[in-house]
Amino acid sequence: MSKASAQTAAAPREAARPAARVMVLCCLIVFMAQMATTVYLPSLPAVMRELAMSQSLVEMSISGFVVGAALPVLFWGSAADRWGRRGPLLASLALFVLCSALLAAVGSAAELLALRVLQGIAAGGAAIIARIIVRDNWSGDELARRLSVLSIAFITALGGGQFIGGLIGEYSHWQVGFVLMAATGALAALLSMSLPLQGGRPAAARRGGSPYWQILRRPGFVLPACAGGLGFATTVTLQEVSPFVFQEHFGLAVASFGNVGLLIGLAYFSGAMVVNRTVAKLGGKKLMRTGALLMAAATVAMLLCWHLGVLEARPGLLLFIGLYCLTIFGQAVLFPNSMATAVSDAKDHGAHAMALCGFLQQGLAGIAATASVLLHHNGAWTLAVAALGLITLLQVLFQARLRAA
Repeated sequence: MSKASAQTAAAPREAARPAARVMVLCCLIVFMAQMATTVYLPSLPAVMRELAMSQSLVEMSISGFVVGAALPVLFWGSAADRWGRRGPLLASLALFVLCSALLAAVGSAAELLALRVLQGIAAGGAAIIARIIVRDNWSGDELARRLSVLSIAFITALGGGQFIGGLIGEYSHWQVGFVLMAATGALAALLSMSLPLQGGRPAAARRGGSPYWQILRRPGFVLPACAGGLGFATTVTLQEVSPFVFQEHFGLAVASFGNVGLLIGLAYFSGAMVVNRTVAKLGGKKLMRTGALLMAAATVAMLLCWHLGVLEARPGLLLFIGLYCLTIFGQAVLFPNSMATAVSDAKDHGAHAMALCGFLQQGLAGIAATASVLLHHNGAWTLAVAALGLITLLQVLFQARLRAA
């Protein structure tokens, strides 16, 4: 092979290396942001006892994190657009590491709740900037495929985090999970320093009015973004009540509840792989409808089975796990396609489009998680998840009908 031919063959490999490293960084950040909740889930009953909190109050440490992640997302998006990706990313990671370290030494309910909100603000900033970085490099169905790769990191944190949290709850102290989170955030910060990231556009930030208002006027953006947010709200509500359902209703030990996380992670992984392998052939919009339909069917079945007394003893436990996993599978199919469809419709707005999409989705999830705290978990939560699943489906169907018209 000639020297020129060798250089030509090596060029794609050289070009692929930064892209692969970008995906590693973004996956690590998404993993960190999700695991900050899942590693802590199995220990919620223990935290409630140790810090003398009510069940509703300890659940606020979950919903507070989700709300904290949502509220400043628009700020993070504007900061990433104006000053570039690196500075805001490092600022959010530094705040995350600090909050995680302080949570590892928390001693009161007030400290726990305040630090969880701040940790959510940091995690939300890092996660949305990670998605902005992905959006910088890909678009359209390829963006959906790359977002499904991010979903694999989400899955690892969803299932693996709950499994690790179960082991921590069984053999150590729940605060050890936050030590692990601080180390993960520090690793992400170090990795980001070695990558080329897009710079800022300070001049563009000052002209043309509010980009967020311009994006919100686009139905092709708002409808799929909200559909993904409603699906996310469904899974967050299930996630928040699941420690008490599994441990108090079904009598599972902490470690066994952690093991259930592996099945949940497998369900999300399967959905993400379906997107990764079929989106180019089937298209994102068809996959969105499929995911929403599965979520609606699973959550309505959960509602009916609970109130008919079917979800009792071991057979009921297995059925509940199956319906839970089907809901998660549907969300894994719905979510990356909804985000890719939304931001591709507003492709000229770059970081602002991804930030607004994240804000809408995190905001809907935060509202649902906060509202679920008001439920007393005597079965009312099943009505909440079924309603969210049905509304998600109706939103997707309405979007498809509007586009057809």
